[in-house]
Amino acid sequence: MQTRRSFTDTAYKQGTVALRGRGARSNETGRYESLTSEPFDDGWTEDDNAARPLTTSVLAMKSKTVIARNKSPDVGFDRSINPYRGCEHGCIYCYARPAHAYLGLSPGLDFESKLFFKPEAGKLLDRELSKPTYKVGSVHIGGDTDPYQPQERGLRVTRGVLETLSRFRHPFSIITKSALITRDLDILGEMGRAGLARAAVSITTLDRKLARSMEPRAATPERRLDAVRQLSQAGVPTIVMFAPAIPSLNDHEMEAVLERAREAGAVAAGYVAIRLPMEIHGLFEQWLATDHPDRAKRVMSLVRQMRGGAAYDSEFGKRMTGEGPVAEVLNQRFHAALKRFELDRPLPRLDTSQFRVPPKAGDQLSLF
Repeated sequence: MQTRRSFTDTAYKQGTVALRGRGARSNETGRYESLTSEPFDDGWTEDDNAARPLTTSVLAMKSKTVIARNKSPDVGFDRSINPYRGCEHGCIYCYARPAHAYLGLSPGLDFESKLFFKPEAGKLLDRELSKPTYKVGSVHIGGDTDPYQPQERGLRVTRGVLETLSRFRHPFSIITKSALITRDLDILGEMGRAGLARAAVSITTLDRKLARSMEPRAATPERRLDAVRQLSQAGVPTIVMFAPAIPSLNDHEMEAVLERAREAGAVAAGYVAIRLPMEIHGLFEQWLATDHPDRAKRVMSLVRQMRGGAAYDSEFGKRMTGEGPVAEVLNQRFHAALKRFELDRPLPRLDTSQFRVPPKAGDQLSLF
């Protein structure tokens, strides 16, 4: 791999310095590129002209299908829908970041500023569900990037997916850390009461300052709790995800988050230990160095203790929770909190028996 050194003040100033409203501290080249950019100090100072602000671009994607399949034993679904690639929320720990390298883009700042959406997602889903060979099973929305990131307000791609699922009476689950989910309570509430939908809201901290640093463009913790409240009141079984749990950074808040979630009406909870695969490891350490220098070494030491001495272990059965004494204590605390706040009751399976392909214009109606 060749290295191309960048002499621009913009590249340098965006190298390892926090940009307002952004999570990553750099935009390092994706792992599949033949040329890399290496920012360095070319003599410009803070008194010189500031770097141009980082703007967000959104491009439409051409897709033939919208349902992705997986065989992972670590997740509770075998099919998912992701209306977007990349995510403007900018969560520094996001496990979807490395996928941007497949597009020739950086998992760093590109991931949260160069976004892609599937404008025909609702129509593509209609086509897939209408196939005679389709076998119904619960589909998960937002397994990679958030289906309710800021661009959804205008693009309404997720809304189109929900409308299609509603017409087909198709069961689904959806996860977000955005209060925008309450916009779709008309669909979510009706489907939830019918046993066809459940929602999960990710709440990683109650500390606004930490949330702003760690998840710069996501909703505030209080707005997420309010979303849990509104979803629950509308009849949507709602789960709160304490994910990721980061030792020595937010893990001490686990019990408080679950207690507030139960008060807001959540019926279940889950957690995932911090995962740092591929480029996320370097991005996360850069972020710790700028935002939490006093505890950066301790956080990474504890992370490695949960991952067999490495920053990450991708082995099934371990990647979500880690292993070792640190991971075991976290797991014990979580299950004790579940019991204490009555969040340990099993949820009923989503109903697949209501699935029906709605008649299209011109179809002959059934006589029975």
